[in-house]
Amino acid sequence: MQIEPFQIAVPDDAIDDLRRRLRATRWAPVTPSPAWQQGVDAAWLRELATYWADQFDWRAAERRLNEQPQFQADVDGQRVHFVHRRGAGPAPYPLVVTHGWPGSFFEFHALLDLLCDPAATGGDPADSFDVVVPSLPGFAFSQAPAQPGMSAFQVADRWVSLMRGLGYERFGAQGGDIGAGVSVALAARHADTVDGIHLNFLPGTYEPAIGAAQQPLTAEEEHFLREKAGWVALEGGYAHMHGTKPVTLAASLNDSPVGLAAWIAEKFRAWSDCGGDVESVFSKEALLTNISLYWFTQCIGSSIQIYWENRLQPMRFDGGERVRTPVGFAHFPKELSQPPRSWLERTFNVVQWTDMPAGGHFAAMEKPELLAADIRRFFRPLRQKQADTR
Repeated sequence: MQIEPFQIAVPDDAIDDLRRRLRATRWAPVTPSPAWQQGVDAAWLRELATYWADQFDWRAAERRLNEQPQFQADVDGQRVHFVHRRGAGPAPYPLVVTHGWPGSFFEFHALLDLLCDPAATGGDPADSFDVVVPSLPGFAFSQAPAQPGMSAFQVADRWVSLMRGLGYERFGAQGGDIGAGVSVALAARHADTVDGIHLNFLPGTYEPAIGAAQQPLTAEEEHFLREKAGWVALEGGYAHMHGTKPVTLAASLNDSPVGLAAWIAEKFRAWSDCGGDVESVFSKEALLTNISLYWFTQCIGSSIQIYWENRLQPMRFDGGERVRTPVGFAHFPKELSQPPRSWLERTFNVVQWTDMPAGGHFAAMEKPELLAADIRRFFRPLRQKQADTR
């Protein structure tokens, strides 16, 4: 596999065009509703757009992004962008970490420091990882799929090829959101390669076998399914649109930076443990760095395409089908989905379950220290097992 170093370098005219579009925004009339009740708050969005046009320094953000060692490689015919950061320790353990939507590889910048160099923050250097953070196909600087069919399962196949191309015959996986789905697919399809997976989200298309041959639903599981259905009815419109008419949606979001910011930033507020104040958790700089990656790479259409593909290839498990690969689950209290442990154990070999004291959907950005500590704890016995077999 040919690997080439990569650095982000957005042309000046693209930055100028963004500022021009922001300043020429045709603002929608304000509806008579409380702030955030029907979506993004109009006044806050104007403030964010003004900051983006007049104060946000993309070049500074670009330099920070380029501090991480980035590469591109052809992986099974797919051009993939990834961060590959080597661990500072006696025997770093290889780990592939996968982001979701509306995130990007930027989500893990704080987590990388904690996982790759734990001694720098008072941790044990024996807990260090070699971390690979690929951009999902069609996200940021990874090539969009040329053909249909690129669901989480096919992404998982490519991650195995990528990791082998980097010299890792066995490795672990971690992810939330779509990245959790990719990690589950790695465990289900590549148990001979993947030692264990650590999740901080349960994929929305996951369906364990339920029937006469299985244990009846517990009261806790029934409550979870009712809560899930209620959330889908009131908050799941974005996913239904992504999974049914992504091309229609992309036509507007790819043309309007304010529209793109509204679509993404509203999710950072709604899905995080911010108590309604999104900037208490995410600075404007962080929000706009992530949104700008979508804007400058024009990837919003190709990024939401995976919702279509995952709808066609859901994570359904038949009766008696189990994933034997060890699973660790970090349960954050403000995550979108709140499954009980028994719901996962219908399919998965759950060996570690942690109820976190705080945090939401964007755990790597919201609570990187908590997430890093849980990842370290989960992989300690697995890295020792790998070392013993060498």
